[in-house]
Amino acid sequence: MLPGPRLRVRPDDLPTRLLRRLLLTAPRVALFICVENACRSLMAEAMFNADPPPGWTAVSAGTQPAAGPNPRTGPMLAEIGLALPAHPPQILTPEMMQGARERVTMGCLDDASCPAQLKGLDLRDWGLPDPAGLDDAGFRRVRDDLRGRIAGLRRELVLADRRRAALRPAA
Repeated sequence: MLPGPRLRVRPDDLPTRLLRRLLLTAPRVALFICVENACRSLMAEAMFNADPPPGWTAVSAGTQPAAGPNPRTGPMLAEIGLALPAHPPQILTPEMMQGARERVTMGCLDDASCPAQLKGLDLRDWGLPDPAGLDDAGFRRVRDDLRGRIAGLRRELVLADRRRAALRPAA
């Protein structure tokens, strides 16, 4: 600890600009959702986090998560130089849904598996087939389609951030 008087700063003492900057620099979350969180959503998380837009991160979850990733998901990601996310398939929580700035479903949510809270939030549905039941070539097609969609989402988020920055008044 440095010698000298201790400064106590209460949040209401901070200038509004500093508070805004802190809020704007908090990581924004892209949430990728499917039922099992074993293939598509895990791959989407890995692809997004390999080169996220500045200030963004991704997580993935499922409404009924599997016990583990599909055995082919890791090798299919390795073919394109990526690794599985460090977490196993995980349950989608209300906190994840509320905290995400972008929510993307993989096309596998129906009335039986989709939580009511998710239906009330803005989201994108990519309508991708489940690669678990496909042969390796089909799995790769889904992976490559997902890769293109992730690249498009990244571009869209970067452009939106640039537009917002251009509209912000100078400090």
